[in-house]
Amino acid sequence: MPVRPLFPRIAWAVSGLGLVLVLIAAGQVMLRQANANASEERWIPLFNGKNLEGWTPKITGYDLGVNAHDTFRVENGILRVAYDKYDKFNGQFGHLFYKQPYGNYRLRVEYRFVGDQCPEGPGWAFRNSGVMIHGQSPETMRKDQDFPVSIEVQFLGGPGSGERHTANLCTPGTVVVREGVLMQPHCVDSSSKTYHGDQWVTVEVEVHGDQVINHKIDGEVVLTYEKAQLDPNDADAKKLIEAQKGEVMLKGGTLSLQAESHPVEFRKVEILPLDQASK
Repeated sequence: MPVRPLFPRIAWAVSGLGLVLVLIAAGQVMLRQANANASEERWIPLFNGKNLEGWTPKITGYDLGVNAHDTFRVENGILRVAYDKYDKFNGQFGHLFYKQPYGNYRLRVEYRFVGDQCPEGPGWAFRNSGVMIHGQSPETMRKDQDFPVSIEVQFLGGPGSGERHTANLCTPGTVVVREGVLMQPHCVDSSSKTYHGDQWVTVEVEVHGDQVINHKIDGEVVLTYEKAQLDPNDADAKKLIEAQKGEVMLKGGTLSLQAESHPVEFRKVEILPLDQASK
């Protein structure tokens, strides 16, 4: 019986072993990458799904900490802005402040509009809310102040037909730079699509101190700007500039959720702090 040469078997064994080693190495790389991603994206929930722990309300005409008409509440794991205990809106704009300020981070908010607007709410506030970033401390707000000096990431819901963008920019007491130009308009539209009805929408804001700020939906940037700063022409901002010895650039500040007369619900508010070097 003829003897078969051993070399093909050895070659096959060596090539098979090589393939196994390559697959093992590839798997280790993928595992390291997955672990790196997991360690890099440790999102911190700011809303615990149970109560308003860590949050403080400030409503126009009321002292800090007074949750007038039970405006902000948690029900069934949802943070709600509700108006069922109001007779009419009466200019009672509200903001719910988180306890800790931030400067470099990614913020993710999941919201939806529901129900009918509070009686006598302003027309522009129909399906209108937002999250305020780079905001002033609520302790420095006037009792009758409607909005904190801040950068507003504006949330708008569609009326059922037509176009109405969300994740827009508004600037109460502030200004920003876009494409090298100091922006004067109070609000600037994003390039987002319109979200009609009561559907949930997730907005992410990527903030790098007093440098670039991006608004994102579904991972796509819908608005970008930079150099957020206090507006010396605004009376409330002017006081802050004086208290900060002339400093106008906004490197960080408070976060707050808005109540502007239309019921809105939040089921996720979470943050991913960024290292200063990641700018």
